[in-house]
Amino acid sequence: MSRHAPLLKLAAVAGATLVGLVACRHGTSPMAPTGGANVEPFRALPASQSAMLPERLADSTWWRMVRDMSEPGGYFRSENFVSNEMGLQHVIARLRVTSPPGGVYVGVGPEQNFTYIAALQPRVAFIVDIRRQNLLQHLWYKAVFELSPTRSTFLARLFARPIAGTTLSDVAESADTLIARLDRRAADSAFFRRTFAEVRDHLVRTHGFTLDSSDLATLRYVDSVFYSTGPSLNYSSGSTGGFGGGRGFRGMPTFAMIATATDPGGANLGFLGTDASYQIVRDMQRRNLIVPLVGNFAGPRALANVGGWLRERDARVNTFYTSNVEQYLFQQGDEWSRFYANVSGLPLDTAASFIRSVTNNRFGGQPSGFMMGQLTSPIVSLVRDAANGILFGYGDVIGRSK
Repeated sequence: MSRHAPLLKLAAVAGATLVGLVACRHGTSPMAPTGGANVEPFRALPASQSAMLPERLADSTWWRMVRDMSEPGGYFRSENFVSNEMGLQHVIARLRVTSPPGGVYVGVGPEQNFTYIAALQPRVAFIVDIRRQNLLQHLWYKAVFELSPTRSTFLARLFARPIAGTTLSDVAESADTLIARLDRRAADSAFFRRTFAEVRDHLVRTHGFTLDSSDLATLRYVDSVFYSTGPSLNYSSGSTGGFGGGRGFRGMPTFAMIATATDPGGANLGFLGTDASYQIVRDMQRRNLIVPLVGNFAGPRALANVGGWLRERDARVNTFYTSNVEQYLFQQGDEWSRFYANVSGLPLDTAASFIRSVTNNRFGGQPSGFMMGQLTSPIVSLVRDAANGILFGYGDVIGRSK
């Protein structure tokens, strides 16, 4: 079989949509794709987007979106409680040029999304992950953000380690100072039990989210891993141990290391780097504008539902963080082609960017000095080339990134 064969399959799925989009960009009449779906032109995203995105979502609306836009959960071989990417901030300066505030962010995985949300300031963010446990972990994060007015109260609740100075006096403190204070405190079992009850009641009674006994048990488990591991939590923590029953890969960065990382200029742009960054994420959580979903990137519903919801509100995706999910999709039959077809169905800004991570010194990526380095690439040209049969595997994806 020709190496172009799977790409031709993608062309059949996505080609008509992309042809219509390209036609609109050049001022010609768009061709309606098969099925009669509306084809919209790419538009440059203004610095202050006038899209019909809500300022906040009601609790009932948010929970209905979480429930109805999701797909059934799937399997991944790691619990992935925390990122293993130390270079998250190294692409932020570049992204701020192509992704001005006010757009739409789509991402995957746990807390690393908060760093990109804090730095890029989208109007709304969707976090789509195949694991239902990731959705529940984001519910846990949501409650802890909402209940914690400062970074120190957030860290205290997250790890069940009450730390001194948990008032507004910590606004000017560095992440290094906060993490150092946290690291000196022992886990407190009474505080752990009290915090779990507080979070559970906040989600179920205050918000009215309908969590069953299995969901609550998973929330308790997530909380217990943070409690037992503390700020040394890493990608290999948890019952599955990431890769090898708790032994995992050596050299995984810890939560503390990622929280105190910086950009190339030495500034900590992470969501815990400054009070201002933390408050951006907390405010979005309180307004229900960070929406976690269960979904396979190559699946039939989640990304399509995100696209439909955004299109109804005249909004455009300008940032899509994939971590290294694409690597796995290229190892799983034609899932990569279905993913790019799904992306081509999203309303995309002309300058929309993928953020992806790549194992250092593999797949032709640029050496970063980290175990996992961050790369970016334009979305539009990549999905167009995939549809046209001129994308030749994961190595080609990495080769198109910088």
